Amino acid sequence: MACCYQVSLGGGIVAVAASSFPVNSKLKPFPALKAELPKPMASDLSPDRSIFHDASSSNPRRDLVFIVNPRGANGRTGKDWKKLLPYLRSRLDKNCNICESLTSGPYHAIDITREAIREGADAVVAVGGDGTLHEVVNGFFWAGKPVAIHNREATRSTALGLIPLGTGSDFARTLGWKNDPHEAIDRIAKGLRSPVDVGVITGESEEESHYFINVADIHLSAKAGYFASRYKRFGNLCYVIGALQAFMGHKNQDLRIKVNEGEWETCSLVTALCIGNAKYFGGGMKITPNADPSSGNFEVVILQDFKWYDFILKLHRLYNGTHLSVKNVSSRSVFSIEVEDISGSGSIYVQSDGEHLGFLPRKFADASYSHSSDGKIAAGDSVERRGAHEFAPAVMKYLT
Repeated sequence: MACCYQVSLGGGIVAVAASSFPVNSKLKPFPALKAELPKPMASDLSPDRSIFHDASSSNPRRDLVFIVNPRGANGRTGKDWKKLLPYLRSRLDKNCNICESLTSGPYHAIDITREAIREGADAVVAVGGDGTLHEVVNGFFWAGKPVAIHNREATRSTALGLIPLGTGSDFARTLGWKNDPHEAIDRIAKGLRSPVDVGVITGESEEESHYFINVADIHLSAKAGYFASRYKRFGNLCYVIGALQAFMGHKNQDLRIKVNEGEWETCSLVTALCIGNAKYFGGGMKITPNADPSSGNFEVVILQDFKWYDFILKLHRLYNGTHLSVKNVSSRSVFSIEVEDISGSGSIYVQSDGEHLGFLPRKFADASYSHSSDGKIAAGDSVERRGAHEFAPAVMKYLT
């Protein structure tokens, strides 16, 4: 049986407005959250009784929650964060209530984010690399819906912020941000919000729903990302090591794709297929150079019949984003795409935002999606499709 992934996207915002996200109602919680997660660990920045003021009070101060992975980048993130705290206090203490929460393991940032939104945080700020950002983005949703604030009368929704520290900050590159945490704090101090699109991946079962803000990819690049995660201690060199290891035993595969609910077409000898909401992945590789995270569309780039020496000869073009003119490379703008593994081998790797999601499955549940009334989500008319893995859209806002 063929294996299939589907991707769709809608308009968005880049300060996360959790209370206003249109999302696919069929989406389910992120599977790892079924296990009980540890509670956030408050630092000396946290107020004595509650991390937030009463949302009904007239207190004009903004409530900011900073989620830090202290073990990121082999512990460098935690050390850099401590050095950054004096500057953060000097810029934000006057107008903000600051809460620091340190993660204690995988997926903890998701749990912290959801609690912060429910308590009425003005913004949740991911401190670290793309992995921490990815978890925070997933924390804005639960059971296929945006997490809602407990106070129904609140008029201000929660925004997403980012202070880039860690191994990779590919999403920040798309926005033109330098890897400078002091500049990031200055942006947060301004409190301005901008829109961004968010993709949603739905897998074989509805419980495999997964959100991404940067790039989702299939086959060789996803396999390389899987191996690269084992070598994070080497910094960005881990991506090169991962790619070399991924090529061992790699075989290009014939895939079928359906774009924007059109007709199925066959793509022969696919090496990698990348769905870009943003431009960069793999430590600065500009894989989807025309992607715009506020356009309402993905850029899909397909590499076909690449040999190991093609990557060596063309690696510089992949990093500077000039590879679209290379032979056997194609690009298109889409709002939805389905991809089938014709062989049904179950060996096709899939990842999003550098996080391994597993493999294209051999069996599928029917999936459907429908347009929201405001047209911000690629949905519509209960279209059924066999074995669809959806990358459906949602709307978020971030601090610019």
